[in-house]
Amino acid sequence: MDIIDKLALIFKEFPGIGERQARRFVYFLMSRNGSYAENLVSLISDLKKEVAQCKECFRFFIKKEKAHSQSSVSTICDICANANVDSTTLLVVEKDSDLESVKKSRVYNGKYFILGGLVPIVEKTTKSRVRIEELKQKITSPNSPKTVLGEIILAFSLSPQGDHTDQYVREQIKSIAEKQNIKVSSLGKGLSTGTELEYSDNDTLKNALKNRQ
Repeated sequence: MDIIDKLALIFKEFPGIGERQARRFVYFLMSRNGSYAENLVSLISDLKKEVAQCKECFRFFIKKEKAHSQSSVSTICDICANANVDSTTLLVVEKDSDLESVKKSRVYNGKYFILGGLVPIVEKTTKSRVRIEELKQKITSPNSPKTVLGEIILAFSLSPQGDHTDQYVREQIKSIAEKQNIKVSSLGKGLSTGTELEYSDNDTLKNALKNRQ
């Protein structure tokens, strides 16, 4: 296997990228000058250095130094640290891009939790694929003793796998939700079947949240 094949295999691992597209990326890189590739390599390297994962919602965010200490870096993203965010609602999404779409729409002002993926319909190691145990822990132990979680909104893409994930999460958190009197809802009419949450427009997201059930 030569270097073109090896690099194409790496690009093929990207979401939604097939073999032809992967090879097109490789040939594109070869057509650019050396400084383009060097800059790309530098940015990829800096990505891991400058980005952290929030320990509360598991969202990736740009690291920022804490105001009281130049040597320490916050492990909480700006959403989870914002006192003005509604802590009584928790929106569970599949991935970071879904969270960003909802955030940009400005139709929701509560907390988030990134599940880390969808649950395959035929899967024996589901708990290793998604953060279900972390979700249970977050529901059981809120960040503040004064926080009363009133509703968990499951916001997954309307697809067979998204529906299966919705059902799986409901079953997993059912006893905790009932014990703590937490409502569990899902996005309602507004999203068309097969729609990816990250590609939904503001009006669609607004209607889906308004009609949740």
